[in-house]
Amino acid sequence: MCAKELVLKRRTQILNALCDSGSAERLERVLDVLLAHGELQWEEYQGVQIQSRTLYGNGRHLLDLVHVKGERTCELFLGALKQVLPEALGAGLRFGDSDSEVDDSGPAQSSAAQNLLTQRPRLVGVLQGCIDGALDTLVKAGHLTSVDCSQIQLAIHTPSQKARCLLDHVRSKGESAAGLLLQYAEQHHNSSSNRVTAKPSTDFLKYRAKLCSSVTAQSCFLSTYGGTGHMLLDDIYIEGEMELSPDSADVRRALALEDVVGGVGTVNEEADAVLVSGDAGSGKSTLLQRLHLLWARGEALVEYLLLFPFSCRRLNAVEQNMSVKELLFQQCCWPDREQEEIFQYIIDYPHLIIFTFDGLDELKHSFSDEHRVCCPTESAPVHVLLFNLIQGYLMKGVRKVVTSRPEAVGPMLKRHLRKEVLLKGFSTSSIDCFVRKQHSDPTVATKVLGSLQANTVLLGLCHSPVLCWIVSHCYKELLGCGDGSPQTITDVYLMILQHFLRHKSSERSSSRWLQEHQKAIVHLGQLAFKGVKTSCFVFTARDLDACRVSENDIRLGFLIQSKDMSSCQSKRYEFPHVTLQCFFAALYIVLPGNGDRSNILMLFDMKETGGACFRACLLSPDQQNRLCEREVLAAETSNLQITATFVSGLLSQRHQSLWLQFCPSHAVEKKVKQVAKSLSKGMQNHFKSIPQPVEGEKKSMHAMPGFVWLIKCIYEMQESKIAKDAMVKLEVDHLKLVYCNIGPMECTALAYVLQHLKNPVGLQLDNNSVGDVGVEQLLPCMHICSSLYLRNNNITDEGIRKLLAKGIQCESFQKIALFNNKLTDGCMSDFAHLLKTKQDFASIRLGNNYITEVGAKRLAEGLRCNSSLKYLGLWGNKVGDDGAKALADALEGSKSLVWLSLVGNNIGSLGACSLAKIIKNCTSLEELWLTENHITTSGVECLIEALQENTKVKSVWLRKNDLSSEEKQEMASRESRLIF
Repeated sequence: MCAKELVLKRRTQILNALCDSGSAERLERVLDVLLAHGELQWEEYQGVQIQSRTLYGNGRHLLDLVHVKGERTCELFLGALKQVLPEALGAGLRFGDSDSEVDDSGPAQSSAAQNLLTQRPRLVGVLQGCIDGALDTLVKAGHLTSVDCSQIQLAIHTPSQKARCLLDHVRSKGESAAGLLLQYAEQHHNSSSNRVTAKPSTDFLKYRAKLCSSVTAQSCFLSTYGGTGHMLLDDIYIEGEMELSPDSADVRRALALEDVVGGVGTVNEEADAVLVSGDAGSGKSTLLQRLHLLWARGEALVEYLLLFPFSCRRLNAVEQNMSVKELLFQQCCWPDREQEEIFQYIIDYPHLIIFTFDGLDELKHSFSDEHRVCCPTESAPVHVLLFNLIQGYLMKGVRKVVTSRPEAVGPMLKRHLRKEVLLKGFSTSSIDCFVRKQHSDPTVATKVLGSLQANTVLLGLCHSPVLCWIVSHCYKELLGCGDGSPQTITDVYLMILQHFLRHKSSERSSSRWLQEHQKAIVHLGQLAFKGVKTSCFVFTARDLDACRVSENDIRLGFLIQSKDMSSCQSKRYEFPHVTLQCFFAALYIVLPGNGDRSNILMLFDMKETGGACFRACLLSPDQQNRLCEREVLAAETSNLQITATFVSGLLSQRHQSLWLQFCPSHAVEKKVKQVAKSLSKGMQNHFKSIPQPVEGEKKSMHAMPGFVWLIKCIYEMQESKIAKDAMVKLEVDHLKLVYCNIGPMECTALAYVLQHLKNPVGLQLDNNSVGDVGVEQLLPCMHICSSLYLRNNNITDEGIRKLLAKGIQCESFQKIALFNNKLTDGCMSDFAHLLKTKQDFASIRLGNNYITEVGAKRLAEGLRCNSSLKYLGLWGNKVGDDGAKALADALEGSKSLVWLSLVGNNIGSLGACSLAKIIKNCTSLEELWLTENHITTSGVECLIEALQENTKVKSVWLRKNDLSSEEKQEMASRESRLIF
C-alpha cells in the first residue's frame, strides 16, 4: 500500500497518535521535519497552527494538506511520525514500505536564515535547553530587544515552543542574527557532547519507556478538592513568578520553567541539589509535576535519560531501611529484567539522571549530616538516604530538585545547594490567564475577573495559586455574594467548604449545610489535627478508623487516594493540599466539644524560629548541630501557624453565627477571648524584644516572620480593637520587615494593623514579593509612613502611580526607596508631580531600574520646582549624557541637595561636564557618585575645575571609568576629593 493510501486509510489512528496526549508537541515536531525538507511552505506551516482551532482540528488540517501534496510528502510525513511517537505507540502503527527513517534536517543552504529552517528539528532540540543563554547572546549583539525576549519567553510556552519562537524571531532579523544563533547552537551542542556516554541497552530503553509511562500517568492529572475528579494538567497549568535567591549573580534575571534545573543562577558548581522554595499554596508541587510531565513527553529536560520522582510525605510511610537501588526501583518503577545492568548504568552516568523530592518540609525528620552513607547499595533509613543524596555523598553528579517551604530549610542544609529558586505565586497577568483557562465561557471568565478587579483584597489573595483555584472554581458563590465578597483566607476556604457541602446536601439552598455534615467535619477535622501535630500527611485505613472516618466522609471529596508509584498495595489517603488539612484541623478546634483550651494555647504559644539563619553563622559547630536538630520544628510550626490563622478567622465576628448553631454564645465567646488574649500576648513579647536604640540613633524593630503571622491572625479576626490595642504599645521610629515573604495578602494584613500606629514610622519591606497589588493594599497605612523602602519587590509603573498619588496626600511621607524593581520612564512624570507638590520631600532612590534619558528629563521638571530634596539615587539606570545634562540643569541651583548618585548610567565626558555645574553652583552638595561610567580625562578636568570653586563638596567618586592608572594618579594629586 502506498504512503498516500495509508494516510487516508489510517487517518483516525494517525490523528489519535498525534493528538491524544493533549500536547501539541508531536504535531509540532512533525511539522518541523516537513518544513525542514521543504514539503511545507511557511504560510502552510502557519495555517496548520491556528490558535483558535482545537488540537485535533489542526491535526486534521495537516492530514488534508499532506494527502493533497502527494506520495513524497506522505512518505516523509509517515517517517517523521514514526520518529516522534513513543516506542510503544509507534509499534502499533505499521506503515509497510513507508516505515523508514527520515533525516531530521533538510539539505544545507548557503543562507544562514535558510539554514534555520532546514536545520529546524535539530536546532529545536539543542536550543530548548539553553534559551536564556541564546537570548543573552542575541540581546548583547543588538539583534533582539527586551520586547522580543518577552514574546519568546511567554509563560504558556513549553521549552520547545520557546525554541521555535526564537528561531522564527531570529529569521526575521536577517543574516547576521541567524548566523550568530547558528554559531551559539553549535557551540552549546559541542560542549554538551564532550562527555563520552555508552549507548543504552535495549533493556535500559525498555525500562526508560516504562518509567516515562508511569511518570506520565502520575503527572498528567491534577487532583482537586471536593471530589470533583481530576483535571488535565495541560488545561490548568500556568507558570507563576520565579526568582533566584539574592546571593545569585543572576538575581534579576527572569526565569522560565527549564531554568529550574539549568545552569542559570548557579552559586555552587560543586553541589547537585536545587531547592525550589515557596509558601504553602505557591505552586511548588504543581511546578514539579509539570517538569515531570514535560520530561516524560520529551518536551523538557531532554538531556536526562531517567527521572525519579519522590514525595517526602509518602516517604514518611516507609519504615524499613533501604539502599538507593531499592529506593529507586521499589518506590518509583520496578525493572522487569536486568536490574543490575540498569542500576550500573545509573551509577556510571549520573549526569544523565535526575531525582526530585517534593515537600521536604513534610518530612518527619530534621536535616542532619551526622549519619554518613556513601555506598549506593548500603541500607539506611530513607530520611538518611535523602539527606546524603542532597549533600552529594550519595550518587554524586545526579541532579536533585527539592521543594520546600522556606522556613523548613535552615543554614545547615543551604550550604549544600547548587542554587535556590524562589516561587512567588501568580502575577496579575497569570491570574488573568488562569481564570480564562478555567472557564470555557469567556463571559463567565470576564465576570470573575471583573469581580477580582473590584475587590483588590481578593485579587491579592489570588496571587496564591491554590486560592486562585478556589476562587475561580466557586465563581457562582463569588458572583452572588455582593458586598460580602471574601476578604480573608478563611473566607475563601469557607466558600469552598460551603460550595461542596451544599452540593452534597439534601437541600442545596438550605442554610443548615454545616449542621447536616457536622459529624463528617468533626471526623475529618480530628484526622487533620492529629496529622498537623505529628507532621503526618498520608493516612492509612487504621488512621481513618481511629478518627471514625467513614466511606461516606471520604465521598465528600476532601480526602483523596494518595498517588503512589511504589509497590504498596494498601490504600492510603491524603488531603489535596496541606492548607486544606490545616483548615479542617481549625474546624475541629472551633466546633463544640473539641476546643480543648490547651489546643488553642498550643497553636499560639510558639517560639520564634525565623532568626535561625541569622544566628547560625555566629554559632560553634556543636551549637550548629543543636540548631540542626531543632530545624524539624520549623515545618511543624508553619503548619500550626496556618491552623492558628484559620482558627482566628473562623472565630471572627462575621462567622460566629455558624458556630452558634451548635453551642451557646458564651462558649464561642470564651474561645474568641482566648485567641484575642494569645494574640495580644504574642505581640507584647515581640515588643519587649526591641533593643534600646544607641544614643543618637532611631529606635527600630526588625520583625521576624512570626510577627507577620500574628498580624495575619489579627487581620483574619477582623477585629480592629485588637489591632488598636496592639499598635498603641509599639513605639519605634523604624519597622523592618525584610526577607519576610511579604506578598499582597500580607500587605493587606499589615495595612489593617499598622494604620493604628500613634506616630509615623519608616516602613522597610525590602526583598519581599509586594508587587503592584501589594502596593495598593498598603495605601490605607500610608499616612503613618514617614519613609517607605520597597527594594526588590517586582513593582512596576502601575503600582507606583497609585502609591505616589496617595503619598502626595500624606503629610508625614518624605522618603522612598525603590531600587531593583521594574520602573521605567513612564512613572517619572509622577515623581515629578510629587516633587512639585510636596516641598518637604527629602529622598528618592530609584537605582537599578529601567530609566533612560527620557525619564531623566521628565524627572528634571519636578526637580527644578523642588526646594527640599536632599538625596537622589539613580544608579544602575541608563540616563546617558543627555539625561545627565537635564538633571544638572535642574539641580545646579538647588540649596538642599546633599547626595547624588549616577553610578553605572552610561555617562561620558559630556555628561560629566554638565554635572560639573551642580558641583560649582550647588552649595549644599557633599557627595557625587559617578563610578562605573565612561568618563575620560576631559570630563574629569571639568569636575576638577568646578571643585576649585566649591570647598563644601567632600568627595566625587570616579572608580571604574575610562582612565589609565597614570591619569588617575596625576588627577588625584591635583584634587584629593576625587576618589579613584
